[in-house]
Amino acid sequence: MTSTLFGRRIALGGIAAGGLVPAGLVSIGLAPRHGRAQTAAPIRIGVLTDENGPYADSAGSGSVLAAQMAAADFGGTVLGQKIEIVHADTQNKPDIASAIARRWYGAEDVDMITDLPVTPIAAAVQQIAAQQKKTVIITAAAASEFTSKSCGPTSIHWADDTHALAAGTAGQVVAHNGKTWFFITVDFSFGLALQREATAVIEAGGGRVLGESRYPIGNTDFSSQLLAARASNAQVIGLASVGNDLVNCIKQAGEFGVTGRQTLAGFLIYITDIHALTPKVAQGFTFASGFYWDQNDASRAFSRRFFATHKAMPTRDQAAIYSASLHFLKAMQQAGTRDALAVNKAMRGLSIDYFGHPAGIRADGRALYDLTLYKVKKPEQVAAPWDYYEPIGTVAKADAFLPMTAACG
Repeated sequence: MTSTLFGRRIALGGIAAGGLVPAGLVSIGLAPRHGRAQTAAPIRIGVLTDENGPYADSAGSGSVLAAQMAAADFGGTVLGQKIEIVHADTQNKPDIASAIARRWYGAEDVDMITDLPVTPIAAAVQQIAAQQKKTVIITAAAASEFTSKSCGPTSIHWADDTHALAAGTAGQVVAHNGKTWFFITVDFSFGLALQREATAVIEAGGGRVLGESRYPIGNTDFSSQLLAARASNAQVIGLASVGNDLVNCIKQAGEFGVTGRQTLAGFLIYITDIHALTPKVAQGFTFASGFYWDQNDASRAFSRRFFATHKAMPTRDQAAIYSASLHFLKAMQQAGTRDALAVNKAMRGLSIDYFGHPAGIRADGRALYDLTLYKVKKPEQVAAPWDYYEPIGTVAKADAFLPMTAACG
């Protein structure tokens, strides 16, 4: 079990590319700072994730593995120092995540923290990173405010954000004659932001929102929401939710005769969710994503190595952690220092090969790349396990992400 406040240390010097560290090299706690004058501390990447909660499948141990693979693929050392991956469980509580981040940054020489499922946790750690002038790369939490409002010189937002997801899904669906919408929305800042941004895109494209029904986080019975959506006769039902809520809503949509009658469109779903639902239940579900394991040769090569250990294909979050960690190490090598300001400047100047797609990081810390609109295949179209997505459109990065604000430029 991972210690809440200390995390686990994983040394990567000398590990074969793509391999996991033998269990004997994992230890509870981190080396204290005394002796730093004699020997520089290892370069440490912290994966602050949900290890046992609702996001454990989309993040969790797979996120740790992705960071390990990046460090190993880089060669296990940078600036002459070993690379270590540390990880801990946020328990989905901002106060716990904050305590871990403060200790990691302040006492344990962690150079960069990544993953960070859910907005409140990512926001808390982003603030601590700014105070301590350390690097944070948010690969899970999706709020566009991480660059539009709370940007900083040592903060990078790598996740598909709410605006990109809304623009990607809603824009493409409206363009394919999905003109009328009804929203089922989690009554929380994340869901409300998705609905708000998607509505703007729908109306700009000539579509209309006919109604909405909200529900509390952790809802298990979506009967009233689905009946309202069905009665609206909207062509598209927009599901502005995530995690177990989204999975349960999709399951119940089939039971209420919605699937196949109206298009289900979502904004943030993971391949692990589709795997759990099965294509029989999720068929036709439409959404945008910056990563899919089978999108090209580069993504397949990484994903098959990942699968060999994890026994599941990587989610978009896990793939982003691999790419972001590798980019961080490349930038540190180029900068010739572990100083966060210098490393972040280098990260913004280096181009990125994001699994076969060109990408880069804007001055405000927004990672930019094209998104693809996908539809879940019908069961008879699935050729093998995890062969679930059919690409149906592309969203250029210029259209997906908000322009840089004056405050963050």
